[in-house]
Amino acid sequence: MTALTLNLSPTLELTDAQFYDLCQHNRDLRLERTAKGELLLMAPVGGEGGSRSGRVNQQVFNWIDTDDRGVAFDSSTGFKLPNGADRSPDAAWVKRERWDALTPEQKRKFPPLCPDFVIELRSETDSLQTLQAKMQEYIDNGTQLGWLIDPKHQRVEIYRPGQAVEVLQNPETLSGENVLPGFVLDLKPIFGSP
Repeated sequence: MTALTLNLSPTLELTDAQFYDLCQHNRDLRLERTAKGELLLMAPVGGEGGSRSGRVNQQVFNWIDTDDRGVAFDSSTGFKLPNGADRSPDAAWVKRERWDALTPEQKRKFPPLCPDFVIELRSETDSLQTLQAKMQEYIDNGTQLGWLIDPKHQRVEIYRPGQAVEVLQNPETLSGENVLPGFVLDLKPIFGSP
């Protein structure tokens, strides 16, 4: 099953505070909101997807333990993008100075910024076109580097501002390039069987 989209407009338009409260009162649901105000209800991932997501986040968090230039986030973090959408990438990273510029209240709720780096991990039920549009939305809102990882097809799409999407078939690693200097994601545990 792909995400279920609820078009609430014009009947109901949730404020940012109402959407945040809705998410807090429904923690077992994966909720996002598009720039048009549509509410997206996504199915939880299965065991293999959850294990792969955990391995991705493990590597990102291990790296930030050695590098204090930014803050990492897992898929349970919502971000308020400049276009008005509320999105939750599978993994994200924000430069330290951008994070430190937020107020304590902004840090506590959905941070009002687009991450500098995002990873989306395609699960069995995810529509590739939907994820590709989401990746482009991140780039259009300020992300500097994004990886769309498709374990089933052992394929990665790399998104960068102002550049065509680069597609890699069965890479062993991915480099954080100049956005996350020194970070290398090992894809063997992501592409292999959990």
